[in-house]
Amino acid sequence: MTFQSLLRDYYDDFCATYSTQINHDIRYAMKAILTCHTEKQGHSRWQCSHCEHQSEYAMSCGHRHCSQCQYQATSDWFAKQQQKLLPVDYFMVTFTLPAELRYLAKKYPKALYQAMFTVTASVIKSFANNDKHLGNRIGFTSVLHTHNRRRDLHPHIHMVITGGGFDDKKRQWNNCKNKYLFNAFALAKVWRARLLAYLTTELKWTLPDHITKKWVVDCRHVGQGKPALLYLSTYLYRGVMADKDILFIHHDQVTFRYKESQTQTMKTRTLPVLQFLWLILQHVLPKGFRRVRDYGLLRGHEKKRLQAIQFMFMLAGQLTLPSPNKTVRIKAQPFCPCCQHVMQLTGIFRPK
Repeated sequence: MTFQSLLRDYYDDFCATYSTQINHDIRYAMKAILTCHTEKQGHSRWQCSHCEHQSEYAMSCGHRHCSQCQYQATSDWFAKQQQKLLPVDYFMVTFTLPAELRYLAKKYPKALYQAMFTVTASVIKSFANNDKHLGNRIGFTSVLHTHNRRRDLHPHIHMVITGGGFDDKKRQWNNCKNKYLFNAFALAKVWRARLLAYLTTELKWTLPDHITKKWVVDCRHVGQGKPALLYLSTYLYRGVMADKDILFIHHDQVTFRYKESQTQTMKTRTLPVLQFLWLILQHVLPKGFRRVRDYGLLRGHEKKRLQAIQFMFMLAGQLTLPSPNKTVRIKAQPFCPCCQHVMQLTGIFRPK
C-alpha cells in the first residue's frame, strides 16, 4: 500500500471532489508522484562488466513531496548542519499559528508562511539583543512544519537555537545560565503582537474579530544539537507521510499510523480515501518556497566567523573541528542479478 497507488486508483474522484481547492502546485505534485519510478520519468540503463547483462530501472520524480524520493537530500542536509554544530547546549523553540488563522494557510500559503519566518526570526533576534548575558551573535535554524502528528493542518515553526552567543567586543562565547534561554510566555506575547501587526499592516489582510489572546510558544532545553537536527530532518524532504505508515484500505477507508506526541505511543486513524488524499496533499508548499532557513551565525556569509568560533572551542579542548571536505555521496550501484557483480551506469534516457 503506497500513497502513489492510492492516488492513482482514486485520481479522477479526488480531482472531481476537490476541484476548487486543488491549486497549480498541488496538481504539479500529483503529476510528479504518479509518474515516479515509471517510464514517464525515463529510465537508467546498467550493464555488468563481468557477464555483460543489462538492466533498466525507471527514474524517480525527485519531487520534495514524494514519499519515494529525496532520501539523499535529507542525509545531505543533516550532514551539512552537523558541520555547523558547536559544543554548547541547544534549545528548541516552537512558534504555533493559532487555529483562528489557519484558514489563511489555505488561501495565501506563500505569504503567510513567509510572514511566519520573518516575524519569528525578528522575535528571537530581539530577545537575544536584549539579553545582557548573551553575546550579540547567536545562531539558529528555522524549519516550517505545516501539520501535526495526525497530519491535520497545523502550521508551526521549529527553531534550533544555540544556547549562547558570541560577544564581538570581548571576543568570547557566552553560554546560557542554568539551561534557560527565554521566557516562553513573553515570547508568545511578542509573537502574537508582531504577527498580527504584520498581517494587517504589511499584507493588508482583514482578520477575524475574535482571536485567542493566549498563543502557544514552547521553549525547551534539548541538550546537544544533533538530536534536534534529527527531529527536524524527519519531514524535510520525504513528504508528509512515509508509505510504511499507511497500513491498509478497507471499504474505501484508509487506516494509517502515527506517534502521539504526549504518550509517544503509536495510534491509528481511519479516513475515507478521498479525505485522506486531501489530508496529505494540502501540505504541498508553493514552488520555490524554502522550508528550512539559517540565521545569525549559521548563515552562509557568516561561515568564516563560525569557523573561528569553532577553532576557539578546539583550542579549549572542547571540540574536534569537522572536516572541511565535502560529504562524499554514495552512488547507487545495483548488483547483477546473474553473477552478483557491481553493474555500471551506461546511460539515462528521458522521454521526449
